[in-house]
Parts: sequence; structure tokens; C-alpha cells
Amino acid sequence: MIRRWRTAAGRRGCARTALALTAAPVTLLAALLLPASPVAADDGSGYAFAPGARTVEGAAGSAGAEPLEPGTTYRSTLPDRGKLYFRLELAAGTTAYVPVTAVPPADATVSASDGIGVSVEDANGATCGYDGARFGAGLSPRPVTALGRRDTGRTLCKDAGTYYVVVERLASGSRTTTPGSWDLEIAPVTEPGLVRAGATTAPGTWDSASPEPVTGTARRRTAGAGFATARTLGPGVWRTGISPGQTLYYAVPVDWGQQLAATVELGSGGDGHGYVSAALNLSLYNPVRGSVEDASLGYDGTQKASSLAPLPPVAYANRYAVPGEENAVRFAGAYYLVVHLTGQTADTFGRGPYDVTLRVRVGGTPESGPRYAGSPVPKGVFDPPSDQGGGLSVPTGGDGTSMRLLAAGGIGTGTALLLVLGVWTLTARRAQIRANAQKPTA
Repeated sequence: MIRRWRTAAGRRGCARTALALTAAPVTLLAALLLPASPVAADDGSGYAFAPGARTVEGAAGSAGAEPLEPGTTYRSTLPDRGKLYFRLELAAGTTAYVPVTAVPPADATVSASDGIGVSVEDANGATCGYDGARFGAGLSPRPVTALGRRDTGRTLCKDAGTYYVVVERLASGSRTTTPGSWDLEIAPVTEPGLVRAGATTAPGTWDSASPEPVTGTARRRTAGAGFATARTLGPGVWRTGISPGQTLYYAVPVDWGQQLAATVELGSGGDGHGYVSAALNLSLYNPVRGSVEDASLGYDGTQKASSLAPLPPVAYANRYAVPGEENAVRFAGAYYLVVHLTGQTADTFGRGPYDVTLRVRVGGTPESGPRYAGSPVPKGVFDPPSDQGGGLSVPTGGDGTSMRLLAAGGIGTGTALLLVLGVWTLTARRAQIRANAQKPTA
């Protein structure tokens, strides 16, 4: 009797094991086929910092500056007064880009001229490159990004050695600005020189006519809440929801020789009446998070639209243009569309959410890129993401690299389904064989 009880228990345990094993592929299948949910901010600020980002403390002067490693993403804190110093060790012939995103508290009060300034300086205090970013007319606390740069094409700052990244607040002096520190995300990138020197002047002509906006039925696509978690968009019409004070991040793959165009629309709705100036802002950033172009629109409760200015095809030689939009589209990769709805919209038209439509066009035939003398860091930063808006992706980690499922591996959803079903069937068959082997013999 005892032997029969143990045998029955063994059969029941084996059946439970088989059920658990067969349920695992089903869970995997569901994870593969269900659309990814939007990535939430991790600290209530409204911004999703890169998972695994390292914490680094900025120094009050160059002597105590901690080093930054290209390809690694960092988090830090910027006080409302004073400068922060970080250190970079750079080789000759390497161009360095240091984007810094400042994230004020979501409930902070800011003025139009508040923001941050970022510069890269050499050991003698000479400024290699400077950039500033301000909140603008929307008067809404939102992530703002400025790009420090060491470009080897200049006479100054071309030698190997120690350089310093300097970050500071741009304060308006307004009494209404909320005091206190802001969180920072820092993601340094290096670009090697070329195997053989090419043209040193910007392309002479390009089609600068405004393209017609893309038409068709909009597809829903949730957004990320930061650069590291940006959701990929391909060409087409895309729709999502946005709440006042929220910032959305998308990444558009753009190859060498291609032109990007984008239009943003804010749908009609809301419960109030009035007008909000600069209610919605659309910003475009290049693969190293350098600002390319901005477009904004006012809102009176009826549908409104605004488009980015025409941009030239992506080309290495664009870097020799006068600093501006053309200069910024200097390499292929993920171009970021960042949409922000000012918090003031809630006071006039309610908390929403509001419908946002993005019309994205990527024109031109992809071309071969330049021959670099080494690899950029992080590797692949100047390669367009293979996910064209329909694949599944894993957010970037603290080292700045990206893992993409299905699309990058060349495995379609149908192939994945067959693989999962095959594993399911094989697992169930093996479990049944084990169960049969444990049955008592007559």
C-alpha cells in the first residue's frame, strides 16, 4: 500500500513538472507576441534613466575630477550653484561627444532661460566645445540635453591628453525658479578618425524642399521615457497619448545618405477654453544626443500641427558646415524624436491624456558610410537600429549597448512561434515518457 501511494505521488509530481515545463514556453510565447509596454520613469521625475547607470560625483574643480569612460552611462547630481568637473582621457585623432541630460523635479518651477551649459576644456582651460539648453517658452520642467564636444578637426584640442567636462546651471535669476539640485545623465561617446581623409567641406547642394507629410491610418506606438528606453519608429504614421508635463522618446533609424522629416500633431479635445503658447514641443537629437532641430505649437483646444525644418541627407562631411541643423546630421544611427507637452496645458484644458500623432518620413537610398580607422565607443552607435518599429527591443543598459530581440537576430514572429511550439511539444513528450516509466508493473 505504501509503495502504491509513493508511485501515485510520483506520477502526480511528474504531471505537475510536465505542466510547469510546458507552461514555460507558453509564457515565453506570450512575452514574444505581446506588444511591449511603455517604460516608466524610475524616480517620479518623469525621466527613465539608463538601467545600470553608474553613479559619479562631480568635483568642484578640475583637481578632483572623476574619470568618465566612453560607452558607459552615468548618473550624477547638479547643484543649483557652482560647476561640476569630470575628466576624460582622449587619444589624438578621436572626436569625443559628451551629452548631459538634466532632469529637474517634475513639480519644479522654471523660467524660459533656465537650463544647463556643458563644455569640454583642455588642460590649459581652453574651451574645445560648448553647448547650452534651456526650457524655453513652455515654462515646463522637462529633461533638457546639452552636448559638450572635442572635435579633432579644430586647431585647438586635437592632441592626446586629459580633458575636462564642465557642467553648470544656466540661471535666469528669477525668484520663481525652484531652488535645489537636478539629476543628470551623462553618456560619453568617442568617434575614431578616418582611414583616409576625405572632403573637408560640407556638401554644396541638397533638396531643401519641405516634403509632403506622410498619410495613412495611424498605428499606436507607446513611447519610452528617456534616451536609453526610446521606442523605435520606422517611416509611417504613429499615434500615442500624452499627459501635461510628460516627455516621450522615440528612436528613428536613419542610414548614411537618408533624409529624415517629421511632423507632430496635437489632437483636439480638452474641457476648457483659452490658449497655451508653446504647448507642445518636438525636438530632434542625433545619435550622440546632440540637438538637431526643434518645432513647437500653440494650442487652443483644436487640432494643431508643426513640422521640423527640412534636413540634408546624413553625411560625414556635414560636420564641416556652419554649426546648426546641417552640421548635426553628421552620422547614421538612431535619431531621437522627443515630444513634450507643457504642464500649463492641464490648467487650461484638463489633465488629458491628449492624442499625439507623429508622421515620420525617411527618404533616400542608404549609402556606404565612411571607413573609420577604429571602432566608435560604444560600438554600433553609428549603425541604424534594425528594429523598424514593429520588432521587440530590450532597453539599453548602463554600458550604452543595446540588445534587440527577433529583429536583429533575423528571427520573425512566425519562426519564433514554430520554435516555441517545437520546444513545447518536445518537453511534453519527454515528461510523458518519464511518467510512463514510473508506472507500477503488473
